[in-house]
Amino acid sequence: MAFEGLSSRLQDITNKFRGKARVTESDLKEMLREVKLALLEADVNYKIVKDFIDVINQKALGQDVLKSLTPGQQVIKIVKDELVELLGGIESKLSFSPNPPTVIMLVGLQGSGKTTTAGKLANLLRKQGKNPLLVACDVYRPAAIKQLQIVGKQLNIPVFANEESKDVVHIAKQAMNIAISKLNDIVILDTAGRLHIDEELMQELKNLKGNLKPHEILLVVDAMTGQDAVNVATTFNEQVGIDGVILTKLDGDTRGGAALSVKKVTGKPIKFAATGEKLSDIEVFYPERMASRILGMGDVLSIIEKAEEAFSEEEALKLEQKLRKQEFDLDDYLTQLRQMKKMGSFSSILKMIPGMNKLKDVKVDDKEFVKIEAMICSMTKKEKRNPKILNGSRRRRIANGAGVTVQDVNKFMNSFEMTQKMMKQMQNNKGMKNMLKGINPEDIKGLKNFKI
Repeated sequence: MAFEGLSSRLQDITNKFRGKARVTESDLKEMLREVKLALLEADVNYKIVKDFIDVINQKALGQDVLKSLTPGQQVIKIVKDELVELLGGIESKLSFSPNPPTVIMLVGLQGSGKTTTAGKLANLLRKQGKNPLLVACDVYRPAAIKQLQIVGKQLNIPVFANEESKDVVHIAKQAMNIAISKLNDIVILDTAGRLHIDEELMQELKNLKGNLKPHEILLVVDAMTGQDAVNVATTFNEQVGIDGVILTKLDGDTRGGAALSVKKVTGKPIKFAATGEKLSDIEVFYPERMASRILGMGDVLSIIEKAEEAFSEEEALKLEQKLRKQEFDLDDYLTQLRQMKKMGSFSSILKMIPGMNKLKDVKVDDKEFVKIEAMICSMTKKEKRNPKILNGSRRRRIANGAGVTVQDVNKFMNSFEMTQKMMKQMQNNKGMKNMLKGINPEDIKGLKNFKI
């Protein structure tokens, strides 16, 4: 996950300060030195790091902080507030035209993920009640049109393409007429990219902008490109003029710090973040939530939103009734497991739970989901309803059917029993939000090295 190295470093630094009853200027100087190194190692622009440190130093040296009852927490709050500001301050929303269709033009270098991002954005907007049309304006890259058509088919979202023409302005105008006739209120233009910025690319984008007058020009930036991401953002903003940024590949193994520099350097907000390979893996970029994740403070609101999207009210009521009657069985477990998978990888969900960053040894292998499904599907209806009847011979049969070992079956059954106990405790909770807020990392140390 992007920011992982930065997140780990900053959490270690802030944890040292969390319980301090007294903070000296020497303590603060040492902390800021560590924060500075952490940001530079994460590829954050040097000037931005310097300004960031100067602001924290100035605020933290104030008498109200050093003489407060909880100076350590006060300093951490200042670091978080400045990180939120660095990331953009507040959520930046799309501008929709009062007279549809709204035109959104995606720009960026080749390989940044524009085509897939076009599909992801269309999918997200459809969930918000919009009726999008995808438009293939990349007439140069081999199979670019076909790729967008495949994405559109997977999502059941219409795609307009004209393989006979190389005139992207003409293609876009044709698409507008189609959108008006088909009542599509969003038109997303997937434009061409290059391996590097050149005059021909910029001129084509300027022509599209001049003729189509898009309501939003969004730059798609690969978070793994390091400092070059800032250079790309700066050039596109100067040449074409962008309204915002979509960060892609935030799930990649990258320092990610360059992303922290984009808003400060260009003045343009990060509006969306693509967090995985699935076409549903895109989310609105909330600076405060991202800052909380980076500092290990969790992101409860995002978990709740993901849960609300994955779980229907009807399913939740059924589960509640089963819990009340203590009838939660392995069929229910499998159903919940499949719903959880819709929320994203289990490891990414864990990172959003407050305090889980403290459990450094917790390792979650999402591939274990497949094993669990195979084990449950290898059981009879009677065994799923009453796992207590699973004796040695039954467990051997299940292991053979699922292609796993008996030890795997035993381990899973132990974890299921633990889940049943947790479910009983949850009956007295007032909803998921309270449950998550009440999680104490000290209470779940038994999860160390646990594999689902």
